Amino acid sequence: MIEESIKIRVRYAETDQMGFVYYGNYAEYLELGRVAAMKKAGVSYRELEEKGIGLPVREMKIKYLRAALYDDEIEVITTIKEMPDRLIVFEYLIKRGEEVLIEAETTLFFMEKESNKVIRIPEEMKDQLKPFFS
Repeated sequence: MIEESIKIRVRYAETDQMGFVYYGNYAEYLELGRVAAMKKAGVSYRELEEKGIGLPVREMKIKYLRAALYDDEIEVITTIKEMPDRLIVFEYLIKRGEEVLIEAETTLFFMEKESNKVIRIPEEMKDQLKPFFS
């Protein structure tokens, strides 16, 4: 299992007229968490793309429990519970202190960018992730 946590300070530009984080901005927070979790495992999105591999989002589920507000420090906790094959599933909690604001999940798939075909996880990446799932 891979788990990584990052902290983000909510900027004014990310809020709506009510002072709440605009709901669409949570997708960006999830992306930041996803990139941090992959980095922890030694995987770089940039390097994957340079090798012609994309990771498009197939599905995103999000449950809004409470709103984050301007200047809140929030924590994005990202977990990969299972070794990926063709799909990689990320689970998230976004918290303010101990209070859970968001529960979410994204499913991405491995794609050969040149042909737009779904592929299995690249062997090199699989080898990098193995220690986390043994």
